[in-house]
Amino acid sequence: MKADLIFGIHAVTTLLSRDAERVKRLFVVQGRSDHKMETIVQLATKAGISVEKISKHRLDEKVDGVHQGVAAEAKPLPVLGDKQLSHLLDGLSDVPFLLVLDGVTDPHNLGACLRTADAAGVSAVVAPRDKSAPLNATAVKVASGAADSVPYFQVTNLSRTLADFQQRGIWVVGTAGEATSSIYQADLTGPMALVMGAEGKGMRRLTREHCDLLINIPMAGDVSSLNVSVATGVTLFEMVRQRAKA
Repeated sequence: MKADLIFGIHAVTTLLSRDAERVKRLFVVQGRSDHKMETIVQLATKAGISVEKISKHRLDEKVDGVHQGVAAEAKPLPVLGDKQLSHLLDGLSDVPFLLVLDGVTDPHNLGACLRTADAAGVSAVVAPRDKSAPLNATAVKVASGAADSVPYFQVTNLSRTLADFQQRGIWVVGTAGEATSSIYQADLTGPMALVMGAEGKGMRRLTREHCDLLINIPMAGDVSSLNVSVATGVTLFEMVRQRAKA
């Protein structure tokens, strides 16, 4: 199995802190010895991980992105699917709070959504297995550690998964520009799965049909829509606000 290359100060620090067993070896740019880098090297050394100091040129060749002088060669995260999602839902002690991404294919957007989901206290992020962004090095870097704290599930049939949520008493709420209720008017408390569609296209028809409620974000300017990760942040934190008051 091909190893992942996790890069960036925050992503590597989080990986070493939470799941050092995944790391095979660490690459560090020669000549950098600030506090953050020293912490990373100490974590790796404590875990018995090989630390290789290389030139910036060599690290640039290895990494497709902004590496900040460090990269970790790691075993890939396991792909979580339907069975693992059911197991998580069966074991939840808190009120279910889920984020569903329908057709979000850009790893940058996935990473940003994971980061926001972590900050909002979301239990899990769910997406269809087909036509969804992979949890690759770019997504992990943008997530800034959230890829290791918020589980990301790719399910075989999203419509069936949403129906399962409803059978469990989880309210499925979708976002759509033409919705008549805004995020500030709707009751967004209780067991809930927020569905965000792809930028431009929105949710697919079957996904929309499985929603209990459609909501929108009021737009005051000339722009008709927001980037999906921004819209996710706005909506999730309105839900957090309402849930805190409930």
